[in-house]
Amino acid sequence: MSDENVENIVDFSGERVRRVHDQNEKRLQTVRAAFTKALSLTSAKSNSKKKSKKKR
Repeated sequence: MSDENVENIVDFSGERVRRVHDQNEKRLQTVRAAFTKALSLTSAKSNSKKKSKKKR
């Protein structure tokens, strides 16, 4: 009878840690997406290489 009860035990602390981690990861991804959209770091680097010197 004790073997059946062991299978039904849920680790609430482990589940809570997993949910908090998932929420933090989701928040981090949205912040990263907002920064990449606002700053466009990849296109800024490529544009700086294409600039030419002014002619007199």
